[in-house]
Amino acid sequence: MTDLAIDVRGLSKAYAGRKVVDGVDMQVATGCIVGFLGPNGSGKTTSLRMLCGLLTPDAGEGRVLGLDFRRQAAEVKRQVGYMTQKFGLYEDLSIRENLDFIARLFSMPRRREAVDEALDRLGLSSRQKQLAGTLSGGWKQRLALAACLLHQPRLLLLDEPTAGVDPKARREFWDQIHQLAGEGITVLVSTHYMDEAERCDELVYIAYGRVLARGTAASVVREAGAKDLEDAFVRLVSQATDNFEPAA
Repeated sequence: MTDLAIDVRGLSKAYAGRKVVDGVDMQVATGCIVGFLGPNGSGKTTSLRMLCGLLTPDAGEGRVLGLDFRRQAAEVKRQVGYMTQKFGLYEDLSIRENLDFIARLFSMPRRREAVDEALDRLGLSSRQKQLAGTLSGGWKQRLALAACLLHQPRLLLLDEPTAGVDPKARREFWDQIHQLAGEGITVLVSTHYMDEAERCDELVYIAYGRVLARGTAASVVREAGAKDLEDAFVRLVSQATDNFEPAA
């Protein structure tokens, strides 16, 4: 792959002397949807935060969107959309007010038009005056994605975006993700759902802060000698347990 949206090596982060991310290498091709999987506490969220410039790594080098992800973290932030696992917008503001606030943070020109476009794209126009705190999980998810897309990022980092969302909303969300990838936006998404993992172009599986497998869903299953993805991940963790101490 010569056109990489993410190309980092040796990504590491420790807390209180315990390595949460331990020498992770990651390469993601532009326009691809890559699933980032692993058990709770495996280092997924910490890795995503380092890649988008919100957290300073202890070690590692490489580029995100052609920028040095450590030295040019501020520039990286302006070209990346990061969706946190927990809803992070203001619940006492309306949908439109939240999006307008985000647009102000990015000092966007034609702010009103940008917000209107985001509302239309995610089907939020009819609810734009509704307080975010009164939305269901699926609608909060739409609002969070609209906020991520407002500044027209080239890369989306999504941290378990469909956790706790009903199946219909999950399917609609993934249809939107594939549409965005078709437009050239790169997506790195963490998930615990096997059906979502199978919709990704490639997978990266991490446990104890280290990458244990990468490739297509079919290749991960085949190389693990497993019957399906879930079985493959169980085998990978079982094998890793013999070699790694769990991260804090």
